[in-house]
Amino acid sequence: MKKLLTATALTATALTAVLATAAFADGHAITEFNIGILGGENAQDRLNSNECFRAKIEEALGVPVNVFTPADYDGVIQGLLGGTIDFAGLGASAYAKIYMTDPEAVEVTLTTKNLDGSVGYYSIGFARADSGITGMDDARGKVFAFADPNSTSGYLVPGAELSEAFGPLDAFFSEVRMSGGHEQTIIGVVNGDFDAGVSWADGLGNWEDGFNNGAFRRAADAGLVDMSEIVEIWRSRQIPNGPFVHRKALPQEVKDTVNTIMADMWETDPECAYNVAAGDAADFVPVTHEQYLGVVAARKLQEGL
Repeated sequence: MKKLLTATALTATALTAVLATAAFADGHAITEFNIGILGGENAQDRLNSNECFRAKIEEALGVPVNVFTPADYDGVIQGLLGGTIDFAGLGASAYAKIYMTDPEAVEVTLTTKNLDGSVGYYSIGFARADSGITGMDDARGKVFAFADPNSTSGYLVPGAELSEAFGPLDAFFSEVRMSGGHEQTIIGVVNGDFDAGVSWADGLGNWEDGFNNGAFRRAADAGLVDMSEIVEIWRSRQIPNGPFVHRKALPQEVKDTVNTIMADMWETDPECAYNVAAGDAADFVPVTHEQYLGVVAARKLQEGL
């Protein structure tokens, strides 16, 4: 009887594997689905924040779903270009880099709609409240932190706007550093490793809460920062919220399934949606490539193309 049960269990396992592989076999098949999460907070927090989403996708697709948390933005970018990552939420600059490298690699699907109906956010310059820095002019000759070379709000936009206003940044600041991510910038400024830096937020809600969503909100929720210890010293022009993207080569049914889960999430599981959006938002809504043409152009200019 034990041998029969074992054989039956093995047969069931093999059948499950076959069914999982063939679940979306419209000429293609998938055996797993891989989600990439951009850097910006520590790896374990990124895994925890996205576990609810991972589980929903796994249940819907019927195949193992893995979450990858590379140390920097380029890890997700290269994963999408190389086909080892299937889905990710990107900043506009990271999307632009992918598009400039291979226009057929990914397609944009959804973006975050804020509580006021807008679909944009800001790069926020900040410093310690006790630093005496109350505006960007006060940061002249100080140590300044950006997040990552592939970050929109953490480098591309503030780098361009601050250079336009103050000239070469390596001359304006005493030192310009890359912290490695938004969370690292926030912690670094609070701890005094940097005099000032930039991170991102929707610019809505209360400062003491870390705005409604963004890196400050996520850091405040995690207890990493007391917002009363830092002050805003600068704000960029509005930046288009980054897109969620799929690899174009995925079966359409897979893409449609994931899109539906995301598009409905604020209604079906607002707590999970809050985690994915890094705070409060209204919805995840459709977006097109055309909404990122300005960022693609800025990225080309930055790279001298």
